[in-house]
Amino acid sequence: MVPFRFDVTLPTGAVEVSAVWSEGTGRGTVLIAHGAGTGMDHPFLTGFAAALGEAGFSTLRFNFPYVELGRRMPGPAAHASATWNAAVAGARDRDPQGPVWATGKSYGGRMASMAVAAGLAVDGVAYLGYPLHPPGRPEKPRAEHLPAIAVPQLFIEGTNDPFIQPLSQFEEVVATCQDARVAWIDGGGHTFEVKGRKRPASEIGASLAPLVADFARA
Repeated sequence: MVPFRFDVTLPTGAVEVSAVWSEGTGRGTVLIAHGAGTGMDHPFLTGFAAALGEAGFSTLRFNFPYVELGRRMPGPAAHASATWNAAVAGARDRDPQGPVWATGKSYGGRMASMAVAAGLAVDGVAYLGYPLHPPGRPEKPRAEHLPAIAVPQLFIEGTNDPFIQPLSQFEEVVATCQDARVAWIDGGGHTFEVKGRKRPASEIGASLAPLVADFARA
């Protein structure tokens, strides 16, 4: 693992964010963004990244600017999109010929989808719990941009995730996408915890890596 920092140009000026690059064996690079309430070093993400590395993929984990600034709440979506663009550029600098996939937990995945819908070039997007709407607020879906994404999309979702209830609404949204599929985690919540089955967050994250690896290979 190689820690480094990269610049993100925001309307308020340039900021540096932390990142970790782990080189694989040539299968391409999976970029990994954190959820709204965590950072890149959350055990769920480190476990996920380690398992992808064992499958031969390079990984690049990174923080969004608000985490670097010590804030708890995410900044504007434009800041996250700028970070995604800078992270993809950093990955392509390290592996100019290999494919690049964007992945993210909840907020991080949704921000990836917005950046890709706006023109960020990646080979596919995988969501680790897409937050379709705030819990209990299905009337406020965050899906208008998803049909504009032309690259393949993989939604990894827990069937008990309150962010995608009712499931019928979520499935209707996925059906509007150009090229999308869903991998269901039976009984899983928003962090893929399953009632009655206690596992470390790192183990849960690692368990999702084969789904993303198969998606990327396809």
